[in-house]
Amino acid sequence: MHGDILGIFLWTLLAIVLSILGGAIAGMALGAKNLGKSLSAMMGAMYGPLAAVPGIFIGLIVLAFT
Repeated sequence: MHGDILGIFLWTLLAIVLSILGGAIAGMALGAKNLGKSLSAMMGAMYGPLAAVPGIFIGLIVLAFT
């Protein structure tokens, strides 16, 4: 039981960290010329998990009930 909870927590944390990293990279790729690398990376890191986090939790709920 504790291993399952720890595994869910670690995979969720890893997915959130990777979505932040992916958002920062995408933000730099798309907006570095207009906004500067720092601001575009910060905005990408903030908005990157916006779509990923609900998807992560929906996926975990689906996996829990199957």
